[in-house]
Amino acid sequence: MTGSSNFPVTGLRGRLTPNAPLGPRAWFRVGGPADWLFVPEDQDDLALFLREKPATMPVTVLGACSNVIIRDGGIAGTVIRLARGFADITVQGNSLIVGAAALDITVAEHAAAAALAGLEFLAGIPGSIGGAVRMNAGAYGSDLNAVLEWADILTAEGDLRRLSHDDLGFAYRHSELPEGSVVIRASLRGTPDNADAIRSRIADIRASREASQPVRARTGGSTFRNPEGHKAWQLIDEAGCRGLQIGDAQVSEKHCNFLLNLGQARSADLETLGEAVREKVLAQSGVDLHWEIKRIGRRSEGEQTV
Repeated sequence: MTGSSNFPVTGLRGRLTPNAPLGPRAWFRVGGPADWLFVPEDQDDLALFLREKPATMPVTVLGACSNVIIRDGGIAGTVIRLARGFADITVQGNSLIVGAAALDITVAEHAAAAALAGLEFLAGIPGSIGGAVRMNAGAYGSDLNAVLEWADILTAEGDLRRLSHDDLGFAYRHSELPEGSVVIRASLRGTPDNADAIRSRIADIRASREASQPVRARTGGSTFRNPEGHKAWQLIDEAGCRGLQIGDAQVSEKHCNFLLNLGQARSADLETLGEAVREKVLAQSGVDLHWEIKRIGRRSEGEQTV
């Protein structure tokens, strides 16, 4: 295993890379490296890592990196990225058993092929199922709370647990997953329907997203949560922030709850721009916007905290 001689866990079968670039993996195309990047071969390989890792080692799980700003100083400790060994999708009755690394759009398409409705909304969410469970991702009138039956996790200590829908304590863009746990698969419930009708709804969602969001830009999805009784984009627009720019970081003119990297932005530019938007919205409307995009890592190489 390349570069693994100094790693404190032995016997791993997956890919382990020191000082691994993360920026190219992120939708924003920004961010420093991971001290270590571990791509486990399968569930047992991941469980071994979680059991044997030093208690002081920080661990961060990254999925499709579609809703995250990785800071310029990179990420301390080990970043886990689930890949092929965690991407299986199988149909069991009216449910789909879905690996955490499966992309949301792929799950929607598998549901359509199985003539199961109710998962079309996933076609409007960039990312993977593990992240969708963790943040109760939603779009186009539904969310994970409406369809999830159970989720299998590995705890921070490497133990396998199955959590019911109620165990997860879903709220708006929130779940109560145990600290340090890793989602490895989930069961999503569908409703029998006509496959062509399902595919048509998926096509409508994709066309709507294409028309209203900067999907071909270097972006990270919705930047701020919708406050109770408000739409974040509208508050941002009313505060005069549409098109606002710091360096190569810009508030999208197409959908102003999206930040863009116009080419050479750094993570610090994106985060500073987001905070400037929050200040302007608070001054204009009295509403305090909360980040939906997760910001992780060190602001600079010398910083020790995650």
